[in-house]
Amino acid sequence: MIALADQPFNCVHCGKAFMKEKTLYAHMCENKRRAMQKDEKRVQAGYMAFNKFFRVRQGGKKDKTYEDFCKSPYYNAFVKFGSFINNVLPLYPEKFMDFVIKSDVKIDHWCRDELYDLYLFEMIKSEPVESAVQRSLQTMMEWGDTSGAQFNHYFNYVNLNKAVHDIRNGKISPWVLLNSKSGKDMLNKFNDDQLDLIAPAFDLPYWLKKFKSVPADILLVKEICTEAGIE
Repeated sequence: MIALADQPFNCVHCGKAFMKEKTLYAHMCENKRRAMQKDEKRVQAGYMAFNKFFRVRQGGKKDKTYEDFCKSPYYNAFVKFGSFINNVLPLYPEKFMDFVIKSDVKIDHWCRDELYDLYLFEMIKSEPVESAVQRSLQTMMEWGDTSGAQFNHYFNYVNLNKAVHDIRNGKISPWVLLNSKSGKDMLNKFNDDQLDLIAPAFDLPYWLKKFKSVPADILLVKEICTEAGIE
């Protein structure tokens, strides 16, 4: 039997000893794997959520170290949530993290689409008008770059299924959609199925009531649309 003294190469992550350095180099334990994943975007997002969780739920004043994160029994769950954040690209990612942490929903359920939808549809209603308009214009510009069209022709020529996707995911806000002639004209082209798809993110009675209460914001949106060449 080989004594530990005869195995001079030790894994700093798990303590396992090896006879040869190249064997140690090829060795991959769970602790080493987690250490090597540190700079991955999904891991960094999970680590951020991990620290937020301890600040919000347990009143932590000091952030946990990455080593603390690696040792946590919840590491995989938070990294899975980090992957969800990077894949979905939620509106205001840090606010979404706060939302799920304060929701009393189990961490294993944080990646459920219905939970994000609940957050998304409320955020669309409550976000600042400036942010909503800026994101809508950015979406139009990205469409223009991809399609080789002028971005301010979005409502006139965008594929309607693409428009449904953008509205449903909060990328095109009702602030712009309902306060431009071309936006309302595009809505009239939607069939019943498409209207049903956008309905969760497009609470028309809510928006019509809101618009009546904020005339200055409506004026701002219309001025921005006019300057951007959106009819």
